Amino acid sequence: MKKQEQTQRSGAQSRRNFIKKAAGAAAAAVAAPTVFKTPVYGQNQAPSTGRVIGANDRIVVGFVGLGGQGTFHLRNFVRNASKWNVAVGAVCDLWSKRREAAKQIAGGQAKAYEDYRKLLEQKDIDAVVNSTVVHWHAQITIDTAQAGKHTYCEKPLTRYLDETFKVYDIVKRSGIVFQLGAQACSDAKWQKAAELVKAGMLGPLVLGQSSYMRNNPKGEWNYRIDPDFKPDGINWNEWQGPNIRKRVDFSPEIFFRWRKYYPYSAGILDDLFPHRLSPLMLVNAEPEWPIRVCSVGTKKILTDKNTPGAPIRDVRENVTLIAEFPSGYSVMVCGSTVNEYGLDNVVRGHVATVTLGGTTVEYRPERPFTDEYDPERYTGLVPPESVPVHEENWISCIRSGKKPHADIELAARTQAVISLGEMSDRLGIACHFDPKTRTITDGCGRKLEPISYGKIDPS
Repeated sequence: MKKQEQTQRSGAQSRRNFIKKAAGAAAAAVAAPTVFKTPVYGQNQAPSTGRVIGANDRIVVGFVGLGGQGTFHLRNFVRNASKWNVAVGAVCDLWSKRREAAKQIAGGQAKAYEDYRKLLEQKDIDAVVNSTVVHWHAQITIDTAQAGKHTYCEKPLTRYLDETFKVYDIVKRSGIVFQLGAQACSDAKWQKAAELVKAGMLGPLVLGQSSYMRNNPKGEWNYRIDPDFKPDGINWNEWQGPNIRKRVDFSPEIFFRWRKYYPYSAGILDDLFPHRLSPLMLVNAEPEWPIRVCSVGTKKILTDKNTPGAPIRDVRENVTLIAEFPSGYSVMVCGSTVNEYGLDNVVRGHVATVTLGGTTVEYRPERPFTDEYDPERYTGLVPPESVPVHEENWISCIRSGKKPHADIELAARTQAVISLGEMSDRLGIACHFDPKTRTITDGCGRKLEPISYGKIDPS
């Protein structure tokens, strides 16, 4: 009996050693992206290929949109210019005060533009960081890709789903290196979880969960309104762009607090969820398009009433989303701006479960598989979630041609979940999605048009 037990233990140990070796090999491997054989949307002309960048060439970067996040990106690039071998070539913002402040931060010979198209015409610009308001993300990314310039686009990828397909097709066609500003994808603990999944140590994925929770008694996104913001300092019509159907007169409230209002944002869904949803999809061996999405949102606390003069928001204060993927993997993400007690980061597989927190990943085999797999604890996983690390990943991939951590494949699939989630919540339905035909149906098989600008009120 003891011999038999020893033989079983020896076999189990061999399997464990094999699994560990496979995990190491997986860390070095790069999964080939899925190619979507679908019609190309957008402009008809072939995109420019841009300058060929060598390993030692300096990369010249332009910045479009210099609000809080855009200025943060700009400062990171100025601070790391020598380390990353980059230079700031130009800055662009519609508000003159931000534009001039950004020019001072950039220093050197950086030019300042009001119109981003002029920045794209500047021949020495190799790459662009897009940190504009969400309803401009799609068009600027399309134009940047057409100009052959590599793109870092802040999350979310687009405002609506129809724009997502346009951006996806053009970026794929252009061959530029694209990175979505979802910096958790460069967090070492999520990369470790992806490595374990790819090595088969979790078996088929079952359920991932995460959350992004805040509690702001005065109403989230009720940012300070700068008294220097005046009509003569901005082209207000251009800021609203060509897609907004319900035009409003010059509005400091809208300009500084646009994340509260549906024409410009989906609120929690597109501001907070990309940070948690993207890594939950990244860990899958090959990120999938969703096939069914359900979302429920509420707005009952009405925290905006605690900020004098602030209108009540359009967007939700609580959101819970569930998405199903073709492999059987599902994800659940919760978000709130009125309660900060969140869910643990967990990825459950048929064979094992991993929990993620700080710089640690806990690997726990499911009870039926404990003879084959040992519990593991991976600690000191660095770097943690960091915007500069994510920016540097993009820059290094421009030079190497490798896939960045939040490439267009992951970005488009993540945005599909977000956009279908907004549609589910606002229409009170479950959205079934066919990735091959890019069509949406309800639970009865009735085809639905995706919500977009002017198709639902407000939008």
